[in-house]
Amino acid sequence: MHRPVSPLLHDYKPSAAEKPKKSRALQWFVFGLGIPLAGLAFVSTLTTTAPPAPPPDEPVITAADGSDFDRETAVELVYAEMPLVLVDAINPPPYQKLNLTIGRGDTLDKLFRKHDLDLGQLSEIAKLDEARKRFRKLKPGDQFEITHDQGELVSMYSNLSLTSALKIERAESGFKAEIIDRPIEKRKRLAYGTIQTSLFESAADAGLSDRVIMNIAGIFAWDVDFVLDIRSGDNYYVQYEEIWQDGEYVTDGEIVAAEFNNNGRTHQAIRFTDDEGRSDYYTPDGHSVRKAFLRAPVDFTRISSNFNPQRRHPILNTIRAHRGVDYAAPRGTPIKAAGDGKVIFRGVKGGYGNTIILQHGGNITTLYAHMSRFAGARIGSRVRQGQTIGYVGATGLATANHLHYEYRLNGVHRNPRTVELPQASPIDQRYREQFLATVKPILQELEKFKKTELASVAYSNK
Repeated sequence: MHRPVSPLLHDYKPSAAEKPKKSRALQWFVFGLGIPLAGLAFVSTLTTTAPPAPPPDEPVITAADGSDFDRETAVELVYAEMPLVLVDAINPPPYQKLNLTIGRGDTLDKLFRKHDLDLGQLSEIAKLDEARKRFRKLKPGDQFEITHDQGELVSMYSNLSLTSALKIERAESGFKAEIIDRPIEKRKRLAYGTIQTSLFESAADAGLSDRVIMNIAGIFAWDVDFVLDIRSGDNYYVQYEEIWQDGEYVTDGEIVAAEFNNNGRTHQAIRFTDDEGRSDYYTPDGHSVRKAFLRAPVDFTRISSNFNPQRRHPILNTIRAHRGVDYAAPRGTPIKAAGDGKVIFRGVKGGYGNTIILQHGGNITTLYAHMSRFAGARIGSRVRQGQTIGYVGATGLATANHLHYEYRLNGVHRNPRTVELPQASPIDQRYREQFLATVKPILQELEKFKKTELASVAYSNK
């Protein structure tokens, strides 16, 4: 049986004088089916030798004149006719990446010039509201991730905070800027520490960061003097959050609950956030762990002079009552308002040097003396507990840098270290039931952890 001669050359090596013409049937096959890539995958699996006869239900592909369809030619033609746009989609043109870090004295204009980036586009972007706000608050260390094409901007990206970022992209009509979320994950962690020499050494042994241990000290600062009251054998338990982002640890978050056992006394605190977003720490029965006043309004290194009505003055060499406490600290250490109040004196006050006096309610005043300089608060202005009002110095009759701090109740000096401090307000009655319901599972989890740790310590001591 004679087959018609195929119009397609079988050696696929046309002479220089004449190129083979494409069969209309072949074009119909390659493009009429609408699936050139699928056809390519199919024919590439076949050999160049004549295939066995197909099963009865398999269609036979032939040219328009009835001859066998040549698969190798189909492969070549598929590649030859493949649209270039498809190749571009598979392999988009590469862009250059650049990380810009703001240094001291730097501006974006300066960095754009340095890296040959388009200044006109920077000017265009600076007109966008979100970008303008970001550019106005640049500080050393801020970073921008730049994508560009030979100096032409494609996009800019800069973190604003842990949870948000500025994203700028090129659009058809210019550039667009938006603030995007940076999702974070909060993971709960429990830890335990026993003090042998200091709180910070025990924290290091327990694998706690300085941030966590400082937060513990801050929570119990009203009940425990972490410089003078700490004893060997004191211990603590803490449940706190770790912040993770994109599967990586970022930082430590807030303390959820903590217990501190100091010299036979147990102090517990649980964090609660109300509907307005205000957070504070309370005892399990809803009382604030804060007092209306800080016991020590400065981070001091030692007490250089205690409250003493019979003290001999170190400069005047006479018996003169020392009606406050002297907290030695490096020059420039921030001095905090011991409680909410109003500034009733600010200035130089004899041997006190630079001094501020605060009025708290109707019957309590506090005095802060020997400041090197003041910080913001003016006479008549109101301050909040913990707000910085000045800095440690040695002005007036002082032999070294320290804060002289006085506490007066109804005009009578009291020892700031021993006076009974008034309590801060308990949890709002609106949230009391919600708080108590939250406390129960937290305390149960903390108690379970304590038992596990105590059993582990007992086992290791055997």
